[in-house]
Amino acid sequence: MAPKLSAIPAPFATADLCDAHGERCQACSLQFRSFGGQRAFAGKIRTLRCHADNALVRRALETTATGQVLVVDGGGFLGAALLGDQLATLGAANGWGGVIIHGAVRDSVALATIDFGVKALGTNPQRGAKLGVGEIDVQVTFGGVTFTPGQWLYSDEDGIVVSSDPLL
Repeated sequence: MAPKLSAIPAPFATADLCDAHGERCQACSLQFRSFGGQRAFAGKIRTLRCHADNALVRRALETTATGQVLVVDGGGFLGAALLGDQLATLGAANGWGGVIIHGAVRDSVALATIDFGVKALGTNPQRGAKLGVGEIDVQVTFGGVTFTPGQWLYSDEDGIVVSSDPLL
């Protein structure tokens, strides 16, 4: 597996970032669950919008990254998973810092063993479609936060914080 490349020093705490930079950051109000083996992760945002179709998630995670975080707006749909252990392994191998899924994941036991950050709303064993329908690198909004490509995302056990500029 390729070494993980990240511009974000560890450790950090999102609560401390909010205290120190409250006016510069937004905190996501949705209660995401952590599934990956990497509990805290951060990086520049890349985005996707798709519904029950994970072909664009695969396409993104197949590319080489330097610690970016993929934010996938699946509309909060829990009827099919947008990420499983194979895609998480692919993302980790290609240098992604992690992924936020506004929807479901699967293979949760295996995800916990992969050194990769994964947050999602829940699980579903049903896999997503493979049609490639969706949008890449667009603003997505959920949990009271607008995620814009190029902004910075910080995620740990307490939540998700987004800022236009790096906080560390």
